[in-house]
Amino acid sequence: MPSNQTTPHHSTRTLRISGIVVALIAFAIVVIGITSRASSDDKLKKWTDEQALDTVNTIKADSHGSSATLDLPGRFEAYKRAPIYARVSGYLKSWKVDIGGKVKAGQLLGEIETPDLDQQLLQSRADLASAQANVELAKTTAKRWQEMLSTNSVSRQEVDDRNGDYATKQAMVKSAEANVDRLIATKNFSKVVAPFDGTVTARDTDTGALINAGGGTGPALFEVSDTRKLRLYVNVPQINVTSIKPGTQADITLPEYPGKTYTARVESLSRAVNVSSGTTLIQLFVDNAAGELLPGGFANVSLHQAGETATFSIPASALIFDKSGLRVATVGADNKVLLKTVTISRDLGKLIELGSGITAQDHVIESPPDGIANGELVRIAQANKKQEKVN
Repeated sequence: MPSNQTTPHHSTRTLRISGIVVALIAFAIVVIGITSRASSDDKLKKWTDEQALDTVNTIKADSHGSSATLDLPGRFEAYKRAPIYARVSGYLKSWKVDIGGKVKAGQLLGEIETPDLDQQLLQSRADLASAQANVELAKTTAKRWQEMLSTNSVSRQEVDDRNGDYATKQAMVKSAEANVDRLIATKNFSKVVAPFDGTVTARDTDTGALINAGGGTGPALFEVSDTRKLRLYVNVPQINVTSIKPGTQADITLPEYPGKTYTARVESLSRAVNVSSGTTLIQLFVDNAAGELLPGGFANVSLHQAGETATFSIPASALIFDKSGLRVATVGADNKVLLKTVTISRDLGKLIELGSGITAQDHVIESPPDGIANGELVRIAQANKKQEKVN
C-alpha cells in the first residue's frame, strides 16, 4: 500500500522540474536571440557609420635630406662676345674669315670700299693745303706791316688787323688738319678687325654688299666670341636665393653628352628679383678649353645647397588652397584630420617640393575631399594600411 501512495508525488515533482527546465531554456533562447539581434544592430550601425566616413589614401612625404640639390635649367653664353658693325659706309670689298674660324686680336676680318669717304679725304687735304698757303701769306703781310710801323708809315690799328688775320689763318690750318686726321681715322675703319682672340660665330655679309655705318640699323657684319670660358646663367626662385652663395658648386649635364658631368661654381648674383618671373639671375663660370660646350646651348644645372633645411616632395593633388592659404591635410593616429600650412620650395608640375610645414612622420592625404576640416574623422584605405605594413 505505501508504494502506491508515493508514485503520484514523484510524478508531480518530475513534471515541475521539467517545466522549470523548459522555462529556463526558453528564457535562454529569448535572451540569446535578443543579444544576437542587438549585436547585429550594433555591427550594422558601426559599418554604416564607417561607410559614411570619407575614405582617403595617405602617403609619406619624400624627404630630400639636409643637403638637397636644386635642379634648374641654364643657358651658356660666351665669356666675351662682340657683334661687329661697320663704322664707315660703302661696299664690302672682301671678307677674310668665315664662321668657326679662329682669330687673333687685330686680325683682318673684312675690308670695305669707301669711294665717298675717299673723295672727302681728298677734299680735306686740298682745304688744308689752301689754308697753309693762306697762313704763309698772312704771316708775310703781318711781318711787313710790323716793319712799316717803325717808320710811322702805317697806323697801329692796321698792323693789329694784319696780325689778327694771321692768327685767324693759323686757326684755320689747325681746323683743316683736324678734319684730315678725322677722315684718316675714319678711313682706317674700312678694315674690319677682330677686337680680341676668339672664334667667328656669325658672318652676315658678303662681297659687294652695301654697308651702312653704325649699329642697330641692321645685322652685325661679324660676331666674335671668346668661348674658352663660358658664362652660365640660371634663374633661381626667390625662396632658394638665400641658399645660393658665390662659390657654390654645381654639376652640369647636357643632353648631347649623356652620362658626362661638368663642374662649375657660382660667381655672382644679380641681387634683384625679376618682377615677371619671381626669380634671381645667377652667373656661373665654366671652363671650356676643350670646346665641347656651345654658347647659347641648354644645360641642366644641379646647385648644391649644403646646410639647407630638409625639403619634402608631395603630389600636387595633395595641396589645398583656400581663404586660409596653402595647406595640406594630414591624418593622426586617431584617424582625425589635421590641416597644416605649408610653403612651396619648387613647383615641378605633378610633384611639389615643400620648404616647410610638414615632417617625415606626417601621413599626408593624397587627394583630400572638398570641404575637409580640422578634427574630421576619416577612414584610411585598407590598401594603404597594408602597404605601410609592408614598408
